[in-house]
Amino acid sequence: MRAAVLVQQGRPLAIVERPEPVPGDHEVLIRVEACGVCRTDLHLRDAEIPANGLPRVLGHQVVGHVASRGEAVRELSVGDRVGVPWLAWTDGVCHYCRTARENLCPNAMFTGRDVDGGFAEYTVANAAYCLPLPRRPDAAQVAPLLCGGLIGYRALRLAGANVERVGMYGFGSAAHIVCQVAVHQGREVFAFVRRGDEAAAALAMSLGAVWAGPSDGPPPVPLDAAIIFASAGPLVTEALRAVAPGGSVVCAGIHMSDIPSFPYDDLYGERVVRSVANLTREDGHELLELAEMAHVTSHVTTYPLEAAEQALADLRAGAFVGSAVLQIGSEAGEAAGPSRAGPSGG
Repeated sequence: MRAAVLVQQGRPLAIVERPEPVPGDHEVLIRVEACGVCRTDLHLRDAEIPANGLPRVLGHQVVGHVASRGEAVRELSVGDRVGVPWLAWTDGVCHYCRTARENLCPNAMFTGRDVDGGFAEYTVANAAYCLPLPRRPDAAQVAPLLCGGLIGYRALRLAGANVERVGMYGFGSAAHIVCQVAVHQGREVFAFVRRGDEAAAALAMSLGAVWAGPSDGPPPVPLDAAIIFASAGPLVTEALRAVAPGGSVVCAGIHMSDIPSFPYDDLYGERVVRSVANLTREDGHELLELAEMAHVTSHVTTYPLEAAEQALADLRAGAFVGSAVLQIGSEAGEAAGPSRAGPSGG
């Protein structure tokens, strides 16, 4: 099988031929249709977070079908469509797992970092951590939900149930999905984009945002909460000034540059700064159900597997709006370069 492999951090991915993996007793073998390209993949490639057990197949927004299953698997059958998210395994016995916080398990393993992911024609995954998926929509539409959507949803939920005005800093893969969820819930979304990024601002407005403007400037009204999807620490101080007393600033990335010092007055008034770490399987089930009710559409740029390194480069450069997806299986096209797709994903 073909796979895009991280051989050494800081170096381009290599396209290699590998033996088809064999599932263990509690695992399923998945024929990959598509895999989203996440900023965490870029952090791993660029050595901004550690990668374990190199060489490693990246990719943790995997959509595919079960090709075979281990002897102990009962919850999934051959032919089932599944999604494989970032959370690959937890110990199930630690304090966090026993208190419904498996996302904080100190022994957790993560797809595309600790175990091989979906930048390949086939992958294996623990059946208990796969998310059942409907047959439709197409794989390129579903893939971005499995990390960008999930982390965005968790960040929105942790921002607070009573949030009416929510700002989103960095209007990329996660924000463009959770914007649709927030609008469906009756919230007002304020989109903060890089100064001059008219494409991202236009996408935000088309998805129901009430305002879009530069991330280094203030919103037109005080916010109840702000979610930071960009990995720039200085945005925390900008967001603190943008939220009203009692408001929260949620940092939704796995990696962020240092947060500058700021005066206590910016935090005073019971403002809160918090991070989001990983996801739970319950987050996945909730988000997928909510996304269907909200008719969430993913705006994607698709690439063949051989162009995985180009997809990461384009993500680094901000060369597209929305999400990047590798089309790998039956839906993959013959083109050698990227193609852009709107809400239909095709």
